Amino acid sequence: AVGNWFRDICMWKNPVTTILVHILYLILIWYPELILPTIFLYMFLIGIWHFRFRPRHPPHMDTRISHADAVHQDELDEEFDTFPTSKSSDVVRMRYDRLRSVAGRLQTVVGDIATQGERFQALLSWRDPRATAIFVLFCLFAAIVLYVTPFQVIAVLFGIYVLRHPRFRHRLPSVPLNFFRRLPARSDSML
Repeated sequence: AVGNWFRDICMWKNPVTTILVHILYLILIWYPELILPTIFLYMFLIGIWHFRFRPRHPPHMDTRISHADAVHQDELDEEFDTFPTSKSSDVVRMRYDRLRSVAGRLQTVVGDIATQGERFQALLSWRDPRATAIFVLFCLFAAIVLYVTPFQVIAVLFGIYVLRHPRFRHRLPSVPLNFFRRLPARSDSML
């Protein structure tokens, strides 16, 4: 819900709310001691706002939320199967294949995360000398700018950039993201 709300703010779905969030953001940057009290006050106000929408009857089990109405019979049978199994080898093989497909998808996600880590490591390992030189110079420039500039100014500029109007956004990936995606990973050097 917070992600959807933030996306609506960034896309200026409701300009009044977006401007109020900009003002609140600037106030919190200039007075950081108000961040936690504002978060708790905001949660209190949301709770009070939703009080009128509270259920009048005791809550019940909703099978649609847990997808319990869409479960297959063989999945229920697998949950209540004895140990060791009392099923035939074909049923066990089908369960094993389903488990292998889930593990394969999980392995793909972990591989993608590892690839991103290898690309980040390539930034400082000089495997791509041009990319590393650009990144090292950027780090030097960023260190100087962050040392000279107050944190509040950096935070304000970053927040205004993230909350910018959709007219100033592009569908193409950003230059840093494109630069990062083009870095070599270990999988690129495999034969």
